[in-house]
Amino acid sequence: MSQQPQSASPLAPIVYIVDDDNGMRTSLAWLLESVGVKSAGFANAREFLDAFDPSLAACLVLDVRMPEQSGFDVQAELNRQGATLPIIFVSGHGDIPMSVRALQNGAIDFVEKPYNSQQMLDRVQRALKLATLRHAADQKQRELRKRLASLTAREKEVLRGVIDGKGSKRIASDLSISVKTVDVHRASIKDKLGAASIAMLVRDVMAVWEQEAAAGGEPR
Repeated sequence: MSQQPQSASPLAPIVYIVDDDNGMRTSLAWLLESVGVKSAGFANAREFLDAFDPSLAACLVLDVRMPEQSGFDVQAELNRQGATLPIIFVSGHGDIPMSVRALQNGAIDFVEKPYNSQQMLDRVQRALKLATLRHAADQKQRELRKRLASLTAREKEVLRGVIDGKGSKRIASDLSISVKTVDVHRASIKDKLGAASIAMLVRDVMAVWEQEAAAGGEPR
């Protein structure tokens, strides 16, 4: 059975606890609640993946060995989805190859059971700080994607020229339009993207396009 999040500020990041050991889930939830940290527990991978909300700031305490789907299966699925929540793996049967695999695939920590309560709190607090930073960056990228989607096809062509470091004259030549028209498009792009200057957005736009390319899609 999954557990509802413990009471806390609705804006506070949440700790997902995924462990088939009910005692471990409950004790960790109580520990987190004692310091005002919101949590939600799940007995298996499917329950968690069904409930997972990528729009929330969160970290994940994840058991390695579970029936049907292991913690590594969960990690692989989250990576496939492009999720950025920090993962702390826990295991009562951990070894070095297992911890190396977890960390190489993006986990931030690997803890052996039984763990020290204060040390676990410290690790979770560290993960929550990272979760907040990653969530803010994700929100920024999601907003930028929306703004990019509002550009016309021609504006996207002009923006790609800007990203490639071309000046207005070169872009105008490439697109067979006037320099004045390019400048009009540049002004519209700056307005739609909410930027003080297009140059300030180059890195962020490139990051969005690189993510879309890595996901197998064409930059929009």
